[in-house]
Amino acid sequence: MHVSDFDYHLPDNLIAQHPPAVRGASRLLLVNGSTLADAQFAAFADALQAGDVMVFNDTRVIKARLFGEKASGGKIEALVERVLDEHHVLAHVRASKSPKPGTQLIFAGRWQAEMVERVGELFRLRFLDAANVFDILDASGKLPLPPYIERDTDGDDDERYQTVYAREKGAVAAPTAGLHFTDDMLQQLAAKGVKLCNVTLHVGAGTFQPVRVDNIADHKMHSEIYDIPQATVDAIHAAHAAGRQVLAVGTTSMRALESAARGDGVLKAGRGETDIFITPGYRFNVVDKLLTNFHLPKSTLLMLVSAFAGYTEMRAAYAHAVAQQYRFFSYGDAMLLTRKD
Repeated sequence: MHVSDFDYHLPDNLIAQHPPAVRGASRLLLVNGSTLADAQFAAFADALQAGDVMVFNDTRVIKARLFGEKASGGKIEALVERVLDEHHVLAHVRASKSPKPGTQLIFAGRWQAEMVERVGELFRLRFLDAANVFDILDASGKLPLPPYIERDTDGDDDERYQTVYAREKGAVAAPTAGLHFTDDMLQQLAAKGVKLCNVTLHVGAGTFQPVRVDNIADHKMHSEIYDIPQATVDAIHAAHAAGRQVLAVGTTSMRALESAARGDGVLKAGRGETDIFITPGYRFNVVDKLLTNFHLPKSTLLMLVSAFAGYTEMRAAYAHAVAQQYRFFSYGDAMLLTRKD
């Protein structure tokens, strides 16, 4: 298939620039084959039954954007892609001239760092202060909103661009399907008998990179770290054995679960790194339902949902969402998809 097969027209005014005034006050498009139904996210729990399993990505977005200058002069901006340890990161770096190994950098007028080496398109930076990298980012970094949100971050974003269950620091972008949930809804789901489980996948900035090839088979996905707890594996196996369903909250949860089942199709616990690229024709091994936001035209995530719910079905669903003026992307509305077998 070609990238153009996943294009669609989206008016700019449908790209959500702010979250809804109240968390969870979003619309929900239910997609089951060719059947579409408009709903409110507040009614989401009606789609699940006791014994079903929901899997959330508990990654936490870090304040990954740092501004500074070279010690020799010249402004520089770093977007941390991955924290390697207490003092080392991999980062995208923007500067008038790319820093060479050994270049001294000063961020926020106080934090000293050194460019160690190039790693593909990224730069390995070593922070020279005694402080932990996470503490440096918390003190001086800015939350990296997606490029299609055309405004600066504000105080509300520090809360609203995190899920209420965010725990494990390391993401550069939020697992946005989870932004709709409130603590009250999670309690409502648990009281209904739905099993709530976690995985961790640290979302990288590569999630926003465009597909630069014509034939999607030629595209190389960025790599991300994931971790699947044994308790989550056990809950999923028990649910399927009992004839219940597994719902992934977001494409990141989906990618983590399907990555951990690659090979023999059996889900296994553990930590790994994945560059899984899910396109139409992929055979799903774990997930029965997917809660997700609406995705960019020509994006790998639009290819993923087309693989899951059907290519023709997704084209119809997106056309419906545009016509009904749903809000799109990170701060937008949601879809609940049923897998097309």
